[in-house]
Amino acid sequence: MSLSNNIPIKGVIFDLDNTLLDFMKMKQVAVKSAIRGMIEAGMVINESKSFDDIIALYEKIGWENQKVFDVFLEKKIGYVDNKYLAAGVVAYRRAREANLLAYPNVNRTLIDLTKLGVKLAVVSDAPSREAWMRIYYLNLHHFFDAVITFDDSGERKPSSVPFEMALKKLNLEPKSSLMIGDWPERDVVGAKKIGMRTAFAVYGDTFGTKNSGADWDINDISQLTSIIREVNKVV
Repeated sequence: MSLSNNIPIKGVIFDLDNTLLDFMKMKQVAVKSAIRGMIEAGMVINESKSFDDIIALYEKIGWENQKVFDVFLEKKIGYVDNKYLAAGVVAYRRAREANLLAYPNVNRTLIDLTKLGVKLAVVSDAPSREAWMRIYYLNLHHFFDAVITFDDSGERKPSSVPFEMALKKLNLEPKSSLMIGDWPERDVVGAKKIGMRTAFAVYGDTFGTKNSGADWDINDISQLTSIIREVNKVV
């Protein structure tokens, strides 16, 4: 437990993907849909192998990269066939929108924290446009006093820069703030570096983390409310 655990928590900074929304589930479902779309358009590929190939491409060139299907087609057939590309992209986008969902209890937790007078922000490594689109699609935009993306800070977590930018907008000191995220090496390390308290979103973990190094490990985002009520001594 942090030595500053007796200081009231006046602000919470959230990671976005795999903390407020299930990014990996959305991505996996959308990729599978894209592959089925290309197969229906006449492309002869193995569905399971193609899924592995596309996920590997995302891991290599970036989860937000817009040219992954172009690269996939070039590797598979030697050129970008726009018929297959269109079929895949349309199927991908439809599935992505249908499966872009906030985790259970996100809305209720954000409402509860707001009622407790806690300021809220997002710090994400995602590009600005994509981050804001996800936030607006989930209708969460009105909760946050600040949203700092990679385009805003020019630095990725665990750099202290995006955290410091968010705290400046919230007009809060690190010691009176808490960061919650699913990636300990980025979210927890970066926040602790400047003296913030930290919570690890176990429910969004995709790495099988054994020791997060966070002040709290939480299995449901609603546990944040209990933590803050306890720390702030709210009856």
